[in-house]
Amino acid sequence: MVENPQSALQGLRVIDASTILAGPLCCQILGDFGADVIKIEHPRAGDGMRGHGKQKDGVSLWWKEISRNKRTIGLDLSQPEGAQVFLRMVKDADVVVENFRPGTLERWGIGPDVLHAHNPRLVLLRLTGFGQKGPYAKRPGFGTLAEAMSGFAFMTGSEDGPPTLPSFGLADSICGIAASSAVLMALRHRDVVGGRGQVIDMSILEPIMTATGPAVTVYQQLGEVQQRQGNRSSNNAPRNTYVTKDGSWVAVSASAQQIASRIMRLVGHGDMVDEPWFATGRGRYEHVDEIDRYVSDWIAARGRDEVIEAFSQAEAAIAPVYDARDIVEDPHIRETEMLIEVPDDELGPVLMHNVMWRMSETPGRIRHTGRPLGADTDEVLEGDLGVSADEVRRLREKGVVR
Repeated sequence: MVENPQSALQGLRVIDASTILAGPLCCQILGDFGADVIKIEHPRAGDGMRGHGKQKDGVSLWWKEISRNKRTIGLDLSQPEGAQVFLRMVKDADVVVENFRPGTLERWGIGPDVLHAHNPRLVLLRLTGFGQKGPYAKRPGFGTLAEAMSGFAFMTGSEDGPPTLPSFGLADSICGIAASSAVLMALRHRDVVGGRGQVIDMSILEPIMTATGPAVTVYQQLGEVQQRQGNRSSNNAPRNTYVTKDGSWVAVSASAQQIASRIMRLVGHGDMVDEPWFATGRGRYEHVDEIDRYVSDWIAARGRDEVIEAFSQAEAAIAPVYDARDIVEDPHIRETEMLIEVPDDELGPVLMHNVMWRMSETPGRIRHTGRPLGADTDEVLEGDLGVSADEVRRLREKGVVR
């Protein structure tokens, strides 16, 4: 871990009352850059992320990353005494992130009006599948549903295959990253322009809809519906994955005409470059079968290392298709510290993704991994809120806190 005296979000307090996955990722990013993030979990069930993904010795590996840099307390918000503790926390908070179904906070007596009465400067981020209003607002919302409804699944997969969902939390992750930006916008408005907090209504659906590109504009303007086309792109060619002689896979992209020219010359078909249709990505796509055949045959006759070296010498764009082992062993990823080992009391050194970007003056850092349930309850209640030890003990006996 890199020690740094300053943090971009130093002094910011965030209450993470969210679970799987967008909200916790948003709060992880804020915590990575210095925010004091307090994670609220149910005192008996714990957070759902603790049971998500692979475990080692009963410890969630995903939890160690998604809850890093967060203090964790067990607090039952559905109990009146738990809601009162929450309101005491809110008084000194800058941000609250929650992803309960619309109306849940209101039912517990801690809706936006109540929160802003206690702290007018509070930024409340409300993350749901479909937003706080509209016909689908009350539906259970998960990233998988957003991946389906955004057009992503329909456009993904082979031409003759079914719509394809990602095998990881794509929609949630895009939403979590977008949410961190939304929170900072609201904070800037509060601190520079308005002086007051606000409510951010963010659905999981909208960010991934944006990520799918102009498909809806194309439909509205041209009446065309983008179809599945495997690893090809209707915007350019060559763009595909190709298998090498030694059974490895590589990905090639030629979004720029200059790159496409270099590739075709490399594979022995530079004559295509002078064709009028070759000058545009769309024109190259109209000849994609021919282009793909030439590129595929050339790559199939050579081993992966030879292919990558030849493309590199030609200044053409190529990358190996990596699995997790390849990622861990890649020299560039290791040297630039895209991955980092973090000490953990339960598991020893844990390899995880580093902070998501580098800042020259206020770099982020990982101070600690995700902690056991209730590890910081006493510190937060007694140290931060001034609750007496006897009161904490009483609340713990009643199951309000852990």
